[in-house]
Amino acid sequence: MSRTLSQPGRSGFDVVRWRPRSVAIHDADGAVVFSCEAIEAPTAWSANAVAVVARRYCAYGPAGAVQPIRDLVARVVDVISGWAQGYGQAGGAAEARILADELTALVVSQRATFATPVWLNVGMELAPLTSACFILAAEDSISGLLEWNRREGLIFQQGGGTGINLSAIRSSRERVSRGGLASGPLSFMRATDAWAATMRAGGRARRGAKMVVLDAWHPDIYDFIAAKAREEERGRALAAAGYPAGEVTRSLAYQQTNHSVRVSDAFMRAVQDGGEWALRAVTTGETLDVVPARDLLRACARAAWACGDPGLQFADRIAEWHTCPAAGPVTASNPCGEFLSIADSACNLATVNLLAFLDGGRFDTDAFRATVGDLVLAMDAIVDGSGYPTETIAAHARALRPIGIGFANLGALLLALGIPYDSDAGRAWAAAIAALMTGAAYRRSAELARALHPFADFARNRRPMLRVLGQHRRALAGLRGEEPADVIDAAQHEWAAALALGRDHGFRNAQTTLVPPTGTVSIMLDCETTGVEPYYAFTTVRHLADGGRLRTASQALVRGLEALGHSTATVEALAEYALDHGHLAGALGLPAEEAAVFATATGPNRLTAQAHLRMVAAIQPLLSGGVSKTVPLLEEATVEDVEAVFLEAWRLGLKAIATYRDGSKLLQPLTADD
Repeated sequence: MSRTLSQPGRSGFDVVRWRPRSVAIHDADGAVVFSCEAIEAPTAWSANAVAVVARRYCAYGPAGAVQPIRDLVARVVDVISGWAQGYGQAGGAAEARILADELTALVVSQRATFATPVWLNVGMELAPLTSACFILAAEDSISGLLEWNRREGLIFQQGGGTGINLSAIRSSRERVSRGGLASGPLSFMRATDAWAATMRAGGRARRGAKMVVLDAWHPDIYDFIAAKAREEERGRALAAAGYPAGEVTRSLAYQQTNHSVRVSDAFMRAVQDGGEWALRAVTTGETLDVVPARDLLRACARAAWACGDPGLQFADRIAEWHTCPAAGPVTASNPCGEFLSIADSACNLATVNLLAFLDGGRFDTDAFRATVGDLVLAMDAIVDGSGYPTETIAAHARALRPIGIGFANLGALLLALGIPYDSDAGRAWAAAIAALMTGAAYRRSAELARALHPFADFARNRRPMLRVLGQHRRALAGLRGEEPADVIDAAQHEWAAALALGRDHGFRNAQTTLVPPTGTVSIMLDCETTGVEPYYAFTTVRHLADGGRLRTASQALVRGLEALGHSTATVEALAEYALDHGHLAGALGLPAEEAAVFATATGPNRLTAQAHLRMVAAIQPLLSGGVSKTVPLLEEATVEDVEAVFLEAWRLGLKAIATYRDGSKLLQPLTADD
């Protein structure tokens, strides 16, 4: 252990200044839905960050008094460092103190943070649930389906989300033991979605979040594909009849659930070639129907056009990058699609704020590597200290020890550098950072394996894991052109060390990195863009699941304009224009050749679907897990446009993809601010 941010003999809280803050969250009519008076918080944190952290994470005391932010951070960090000392990730009390100080400094300086379940639960009970992501197993029996519901309830109550593949559930065209027809997976999906809608994480945060996956060969696949689109159609009819949109949305089925269809390369080739596709009985494997593959993909595109669901998960691509096939296949993901692992598994997450590591025009690779290394130690300790909803999940979590370090603010980083998101340079920066993050994480993981022992399932997965890590390193070797040389050099150094150590000692963690959507934690870090996303707009309104809304405006815009050499007067005028319009299209004083730097996901100067897909394709081979990604489309986009996104995502080698057409749902959480 070494100190990067903190100082010996001083608290990690001392790296920032503090002052009392009075903050509030308002609804669209201006009414206060949450307020907090004189809560001490870091001076540099925005009012939005302070308010959201106080509301969602700070425990409430007598008469509703909010716990200080210092106490929140100390509660979590002290427990994690204690776990690290007890389980061996820190070599004694002195190293545990350094780890605690460094983690504290990372959080209060908004460089990195843990996912919501950690902040809600750590320090509140002896063995807290800390994982944000769970993948559950499906069993074709009433007792198994009821157990699915019970497990999800426990996970939702403590802030986690679940995914499950229901292809093992017999279809509505197959018989049950007493001779009648089975209900099929959709009937149980409706029930479990309603249960998820009743569960509020920690009593304060969002409702339960789910992913349900069905393989493209399942006989009920067409009903599954159309399920959410039919509900959206019903909702629009009710809204047209005069019912309030919010009330209507709460009455619709599947609103807590993301739907994905799992497809193989064979299916996608059949789509390309105009071939047929067999739908097979779950119980016997016999062919019950044969359909044109193109019709099935078109049905997916039509439903996604109507409501955003389903997305696609590409089974063969996921299997190609699976580090532990001996432990079982990957058939599903967490709700947002970035954690891909075996059934009955769990993963805790952390997010790094990329913009916090930009020093002038240079990315601080040393500080970034140190941050990733500290997170690996902390998150590996969390695996040991955490509680789990079932013994099977606990066994798998400790046998594979997956962790998920991701990043946010990529779009803001590129803007501050004056680099277009949709450019070779932009993709090179993103790929280089992803390579450095994964290499640094696996290096630290190999060091932990040397000091302690590798994950329990490493021996029988040694060959495939080293093969997959070799694929990552070859992807790094393939980077060339406009990428930042110092970041590439640092990544190559980390990967060389990781593989050398890993061959000798194994690895502590089967997976280390992914890119989540970073909702609440991105607000905690004051990130202007989430996950891998570009700017949605330069001024936005975010509608919060627990009531109220947040208005945000880009601060990195000024840095980007300055990086491009604009005068102070021009910067001020353009920043004011962006604040008023949400974009810079048509702004006087902005040269046409710079327009690409300021392209956004919405508005007149809009990024294409290809821009989104190419960015995901650039970083995917350099990450352990997946990338949570929804491609935004114009309201006037067609079903054919959605289908083209699905096909291109497969051709580019993505693991999963979803789409959303602007305005296709009655309510949507993020809008450009007018």
